Amino acid sequence: MMDTEHLGTHISKQFNADLENLREEVLAMGGIVEEQITLALDAFTNNDSDIADKVIANEKTVNAKEMKIDEACTKVLAKRQPAAGDLRLIVTILKTITDLERMGDEAEKVARMAKAIANKEMAVANVKLHYGALLHLGNHVKKMLHDALDAFARMDVESAVNVAKLDNQADEEYNAISRQLITYMMEEPRRISEVLDFMWSARALERIGDHANNICEYVVYLVQGEDVRHKSWDEMQRLAKDE
Repeated sequence: MMDTEHLGTHISKQFNADLENLREEVLAMGGIVEEQITLALDAFTNNDSDIADKVIANEKTVNAKEMKIDEACTKVLAKRQPAAGDLRLIVTILKTITDLERMGDEAEKVARMAKAIANKEMAVANVKLHYGALLHLGNHVKKMLHDALDAFARMDVESAVNVAKLDNQADEEYNAISRQLITYMMEEPRRISEVLDFMWSARALERIGDHANNICEYVVYLVQGEDVRHKSWDEMQRLAKDE
């Protein structure tokens, strides 16, 4: 159960239950998205079209989860008219599920690219050499998501800031993969279409890191009541210390 220290208590036990259920639904949706990323990476590792198809089919579950939580938030807003910390929680949840849904979209893209590569029976040894780099990036952003959700669950600003800082590493890894693949395409122009499948997958994983970073920023907003989307790391760190 999430720490509710910052939210206070309410006369209505049902209101407390509604808020708790919303938080649990967000974490459940996050778990589904984590599994989607894991399966998409497995599809790449094993050149497995069946696993890729599973990710593609499961995207409907992610979308349905977002719609369910969105509707529940709308009902709470209309019925309870929350203020202060409770209103920030609802706003945070609405923003977070949007990012989670987009992460699900990115995982689906990775799965579709993995399927395309598997179906082409990728004969490009030099591209396969980059599988390790792509999987490292994928595991990095998946851990970012996991830790961002943990920070959300515990309303831990310091942890959220620390996770957000990891987005720089994801960007650097993606840029390194892109440079290497662009060099290869210049050397082997006949393989451009195959290499692009790989590059779009790396881009999708980098975007997942961006969305995880967004969730961390929402955690800071939830706890501190301050929008940090355009603030420096030093300013975010100061807020974490003021928690």
